[in-house]
Parts: sequence; structure tokens; C-alpha cells
Amino acid sequence: MGWSTSQLADLAGTTLRTIRHYHDVGLLAEPERRANGYKSYGVPHLVRVLRIKRLTDLGLSLAQIADLGDSDEHPREALRELDAELEAQIERLQRVRAELALVLRQETPTDLPPDVAVMIEDADLSPQDRSFTVVLAQLLSPETLVKYAETLKDYSRDPAVIEFDHLPEDADEQTRQRLAERMRAMPYMAEMRAAFPDPAGLWSDAPRGVEHARRTVVKVMVELYNKAQLDVLVRMNG
Repeated sequence: MGWSTSQLADLAGTTLRTIRHYHDVGLLAEPERRANGYKSYGVPHLVRVLRIKRLTDLGLSLAQIADLGDSDEHPREALRELDAELEAQIERLQRVRAELALVLRQETPTDLPPDVAVMIEDADLSPQDRSFTVVLAQLLSPETLVKYAETLKDYSRDPAVIEFDHLPEDADEQTRQRLAERMRAMPYMAEMRAAFPDPAGLWSDAPRGVEHARRTVVKVMVELYNKAQLDVLVRMNG
């Protein structure tokens, strides 16, 4: 006499719900039924359930197991693929742990790469400028981002920058032009022009492409700065 569904689940160390799910997704063949209508499972069913359970414990999905069919007792290729995936995951987790250790050790903010956060931790950035830098960190290549961060290491808020931060949207033409000229003359701007003679060069090697970076930068600037501030930035870089 064979086993009932509950007995099969108990022998395999699983649950009734799991056995029923294996039936539903086609991983486990339906057994014969006894005269009273109850299912009667045999050794092949138990072996199949144990094999499925073992493969899922190793990390294969039920869909992957289904693709293997019933006869492959040693799915070499599937296990090799799984091993490669696990190796990549381990490498990623090791990188995350190394970065986490740096963040914890140096108590740097988590919205920027640790090396960049360390470089600009003493920069007196306004909330808007810092938000802009955080977005740039997602757009620029690692090399360009470090180069950009280098220009911010000794950044301090010049009186012209403070005026810019508080510039009302209805600032008149004369005020905008005068402020643009003052900001253009700041030492920081000289450093930025030396590092990036062409402003578009900032995202010339952006991983997701120049156009994506440009569109994102424009959208971010429109949200962070009012129309008068944007006009000053255009004049300053004109």
C-alpha cells in the first residue's frame, strides 16, 4: 500500500501545500488512487519530491527544474550556471561589504559613493547643490565623477553663491547680470573651467549616453533652481 499525500509530505520533510503546488505546476505526476478515491504515492513520487526539494535548496527555481524534465538526475549545465550566478552574487556582496565598512569607518553619507563623499565632506554645498551632486553621481562615469568631486574639495560658499541661493524668481535683469558676472569670477569657476573646458564634457563619457545625461541634468536643474537662478547660470556659462 502506498503513502497518502500527508505521509509523502512528512517523509520528504515538506508540506501538503508544497506537494499540491508541485502537482499544480506539473513537477509531480498525479498518483493512482485507491478504491476509496484517496491518492496513493509510491517510491518514484518520494524520490521525485526529494530531488525537487534538493534542487530548490541548492538555488534552482521551480521553472528551472521543470525545464530539466524527469530523467536528468545530474543537471550539470544547470548547476554550472547556478554556480556562476552564485559566484557573481558573492563578488557583489563582497564589494558591498567593503563599501559598507568604509561608510561605517568614515561615517560618510550613504547617498554618494564613499570615496566621493569623503572628498566633498568639507565642501559647503547648499542643499540644492548637494542634491545635484548626488544625481550626477548616478550619471557620470566613475572617473569623471572623481574629477568633478576634486573641484568641490575646497568649495566654500562665496557671497555671490549665497546671493544666488536666495535669488527670488522675479529678480530684475540688472541683478541677474551682475550676479552672473560675480559668479563667473569666483576661483571655483576657474577650477571648474580648467577641469572641464567644455561644460558638456562633464557627461561626454556617461555610461548611459550623453543624451540621457543631458536630459536628466536639465530636468534636475529645472526642479532645483527657479527661473531667475537658471538664467544666471546660463549667463555665467555663456
